[in-house]
Amino acid sequence: MSSTHARHRQQGTSLTRRLPWAVGALVAVVASVAVTGSSSASFVSRTGSTSTVTAAADWTPPSVTVSTPSPTVKGMTTIAAPAQDDVTGIDRVTIQRAAAGSSTWTTVCTARTAPYACDWNTLPDADGSYDLRATAVDRAGNTATSTTFRATVANNLTVSLPRPGDFLRGTVSTTVGVSNQGGVTISSVRIEFAPTGSTSWATACSSTTAPYTCSVDTSAVPGGTYDLRAVAVAGTATFASPVVSRVVVDNIAPVVTMTDPGTPLKGTKTFAAGASDERSGIAKVVVQAGSGSTWTDLCTATSLPASCAADTNTLANGTYTFRAVATDKAGNTTTSAPTAGRVVQNTVSSVTLTAPRPHLRGTVTLDAQAKSTGTIASVKFQRSPAGAGTWTDICTDTTSPYSCSFATAGLPDGAYDLRAVVTDSAGVQTPSAVVTDRTIDNTRGKGVDIQTTNGGTNGKVDAGDTIVYTFSEQMDLSSIYAGWSGTATSGSVQFSNASWWGGNDVLDVSGPGNADLGTVALNEDFFLLATSARVTMSATTLTDGGARTVVTIRLDSSPYSAAGTAKAADMVWSPSSSILDLAGNPISTSTVTESGPTDVDF
Repeated sequence: MSSTHARHRQQGTSLTRRLPWAVGALVAVVASVAVTGSSSASFVSRTGSTSTVTAAADWTPPSVTVSTPSPTVKGMTTIAAPAQDDVTGIDRVTIQRAAAGSSTWTTVCTARTAPYACDWNTLPDADGSYDLRATAVDRAGNTATSTTFRATVANNLTVSLPRPGDFLRGTVSTTVGVSNQGGVTISSVRIEFAPTGSTSWATACSSTTAPYTCSVDTSAVPGGTYDLRAVAVAGTATFASPVVSRVVVDNIAPVVTMTDPGTPLKGTKTFAAGASDERSGIAKVVVQAGSGSTWTDLCTATSLPASCAADTNTLANGTYTFRAVATDKAGNTTTSAPTAGRVVQNTVSSVTLTAPRPHLRGTVTLDAQAKSTGTIASVKFQRSPAGAGTWTDICTDTTSPYSCSFATAGLPDGAYDLRAVVTDSAGVQTPSAVVTDRTIDNTRGKGVDIQTTNGGTNGKVDAGDTIVYTFSEQMDLSSIYAGWSGTATSGSVQFSNASWWGGNDVLDVSGPGNADLGTVALNEDFFLLATSARVTMSATTLTDGGARTVVTIRLDSSPYSAAGTAKAADMVWSPSSSILDLAGNPISTSTVTESGPTDVDF
């Protein structure tokens, strides 16, 4: 029904205008209820019918926090943002980062399912401190933002471990370098070791303050080859250095023996030692010379077998002890047993023995000439059986000229070697060259036979006949005839009658000059009157059973008044006392009877 009253018409028009707005509001409420759920609040509209609508009641924002596994992060790390809403539930969580203290936020990720987290790739970001936050939105549209969490990115933090050496022994200290640290707080740095080729890392030592220096006693570690690394700890984050590989731990000393260098020592000498090491190997062997408690390095060998040359002129002349000190590559050292009593003598001395005559008898004077760049203490003279090298002192002289008397009479006849030995003030002895094969002969020689040979008429003394004198040893031919060497020499012989009645003729060499062999009793009558004949005299040496002199007289002419005989007889030779052997002993004058069967001579 409509009203015609003006006021009524205005009221009706106003109501008509409000109705669409009321209906729209109701639709909005219903839509809201459909979206957000029901509420205990009721709204009643009296428009001709009755309806009940439930309204949303979640006005509480969610809760949310944010964190990383460690305040220090690197590479890919996880940002966790635990969020909770007890009414409508979490719709989404957005995680953001900003440079520390900045208000410029960059979204890292948005998570829509629990657990609310995302991976943060820190590699593109500059090292430094960052603030993190998380914003949670519940299904009612309520939002909440966490407090900020500050994390430090340290992708460029570097840990460096300098190589402590290839070979280690004893206590070793080393300092670990940490660079590009930025704002990262290092809680500790440790050094780890593992057998080479394994990953069984164990802590050797650690340090909590910079500079990060720590020490390890390698003697507590089994010897062997190891890898090393340093690890820096920042919160729960760790930063490892590159691996230092193949470091040898060796606390076992080497073995060394000194080779006897001999004595005396002079000039440049090569010294040697035997050395070995079971783990790191020998680095060097030093040869030392000691006098008293002072040791001097002579030379160093750096390879095996260990030997090195040293100039002994760097040492004063004297007596020294030598030893070898071996050092392995880890620095372990061993000293050999000493070799004592070795003489260094760089004084140059020499001595020459004046050679005495080849045949010696009685007391012989020996002479030597000695010189030295130092001081001569003495010169001694020595003898040895020929070729034996077993020397016996004869005598010693301490003043120049150096000589002494050699009494040969008490020694067996035979061949001997002689030498002189000079001794300087340091006790170093230098021998002379050996004078060899000097014959000692203190026994008188003698005649041993007299024979004739027929060169013409048997039983008659004529040209071509010979008279042969044989001695027991070699004679000094110059004692038979001055200056004679035994070569064929012209001379003469005399034949005389020992009695008027005949039967005892005597032969005597009368020339050349003063030649004297003694007389020969022919014991037969070869001549009517005394007579002579020209002869040739020569000498040879027989060596059967020992050297012996044989003198042969050959008649070059037939003597006058030679009659001849057919009677057999033995000649008797009376050697001259002027004949001497090579040693100077006078020959025995004992008569010598012709050997062999009695026959007719000549």
